[in-house]
Amino acid sequence: MWQCPSCGREFKNTQQHHFCKETNSIDDYIAAQPNEVRPLLHQIRDTIRGAAPDAIEKISWQMPTFWQGENLIHFAVFKNHIGLYPGGEATSKFAKRLEGYKTSKGTIQLPLDQPIDHKLITDIVRWRLTQVRGSDAL
Repeated sequence: MWQCPSCGREFKNTQQHHFCKETNSIDDYIAAQPNEVRPLLHQIRDTIRGAAPDAIEKISWQMPTFWQGENLIHFAVFKNHIGLYPGGEATSKFAKRLEGYKTSKGTIQLPLDQPIDHKLITDIVRWRLTQVRGSDAL
């Protein structure tokens, strides 16, 4: 086990990426990130906001989250990628378009050394909105 010298939390991985302090807003989250990734995070936030303008921004699971009746999508930055978390069915639904990305159930890794596909993010968020609206209709 590795213990963070700043906050004292213990992790399985040495130098585990985490937040030592609580973040209360997406602005705080982005401001706490390295300078070189902040523009990417702002762009992803703007893309999600454009696709889901009525969604509420919040921090959930220590990640920027867009919520509209339920969590639509989360995102978080890591050492080599930005993780998108649109829920378990998204990686199956968008499997063809996600070829070349590392994925697992409900997780999509966008490598920091490659251009961000904002159209893909938009389409995933819009698809999530249709899921939420469908569950509202039940």
